[in-house]
Amino acid sequence: MTQRHKEYKPSGVKWIGEIPAHWEVRPGFTCFEENKDRNKKLIEKTVLSLSYGRIIVKPEEKMTGLVPESFETYQLIKPGDIVIRTTDLQNDKTSLRVGLAKDKGMITSAYLGLRCKTEINPEYVFRLLESYDAMKVFYGMGSGLRQNIDFWDFKRLPVPTPPYAEQTRIVKFLDIKTAEFDAAIEKKLKLIDLLLMQKDVLTNAAVSHGIRPEVPKVFSGLDWIGDIPENWEMVPLTKYARSVVDYRGKTPEKVADGVFLVTAKNIKRGKIDYLISEEFISPKDYPKVMARGLPELGDLIFTTEAPLGEVALVDRTDVAFAQRIIKLRLRKDRLNPRFVIYAMQSQYFQSLLAREATGSTAQGIKASKLHKLKIAAPIVNEQIDIANYLDHVTSNIDSLVSHQRIEINKFRELRASLISETVLGQIKV
Repeated sequence: MTQRHKEYKPSGVKWIGEIPAHWEVRPGFTCFEENKDRNKKLIEKTVLSLSYGRIIVKPEEKMTGLVPESFETYQLIKPGDIVIRTTDLQNDKTSLRVGLAKDKGMITSAYLGLRCKTEINPEYVFRLLESYDAMKVFYGMGSGLRQNIDFWDFKRLPVPTPPYAEQTRIVKFLDIKTAEFDAAIEKKLKLIDLLLMQKDVLTNAAVSHGIRPEVPKVFSGLDWIGDIPENWEMVPLTKYARSVVDYRGKTPEKVADGVFLVTAKNIKRGKIDYLISEEFISPKDYPKVMARGLPELGDLIFTTEAPLGEVALVDRTDVAFAQRIIKLRLRKDRLNPRFVIYAMQSQYFQSLLAREATGSTAQGIKASKLHKLKIAAPIVNEQIDIANYLDHVTSNIDSLVSHQRIEINKFRELRASLISETVLGQIKV
């Protein structure tokens, strides 16, 4: 049973509501200042990154393409600094934008760095800004359709401020409670990984060896596939494609509402996820953006870079396609699209794709190389049987994964609610 404070008073801020009577609401500039320390003379070597609400040391394999001279403009970070990604507010409303530094290092100056004043606990401010992020407060800052905000916007940001000792108690309380939520979420994420691994094993076996074990096997001619049923053949992906459309080109102008723009981010594990990223183009720009080919139900779409090799079938035609997507319209008398989707998600196809990919900062494949990508395929009736089999055996796995994700979302909502109620004084600790 949570306790409330004895007395409350109006905060003067509508979305904050009432706060404990002994708290005050201070403008941001009285609590923190902008971090303007820069990595002059390259005194710091450790590169940090903001990832999923955590500031982590950037892995060396992701440092490709950066030159040492560019690091001089990076901001120096020390433990207790707060980092906020204040860019792309209009298009990206799902990312976790706030992180608290645990390590020394440097991070791009494209992020806003905050350094708390001595009477303010930085971990408390981090928790407060984390709750503001969950409440989407940042998206209402600034004016008009500004994509970015800066320290000027944070100067007047209202900061409910309890006494320092109470800030520290709040931090300790939330550290314990959020750790419990995080452990429960991590357990469910591991279960999802195991379920998806099971699904991959079933898929790999069916699309490379078939579902009739009595059929003799022959060598496919490719080491990374091995033996395939003797009545199968290795088919170039484009051999039975009626059309191949590469939507590479100029990035279309985004608008607040209009025609849904399917980007590479929306294509995940054989499906189009319309919630993971929501971008739109103007209806008047649609004919120009889609001039190379309009979508039809059952068309296959394939991501060529960042991420590489995600596939899905078109399930609605009132959409546009962004860069880094190729659309194939298959001859259904020779290739069943559902079977091809499963085959392209298989380990052997993804290995082949990795062999043909190029690029230093991000691996990608050009449309001109698609003919080198092959799938193992039986006659079309057997393809349909395999697709039906996989639909059946993986549907239970998909249901279990979906249930776990619903539970994770519930935990995340409860976690965010607990943080918000605590830092806004609705819970006494």
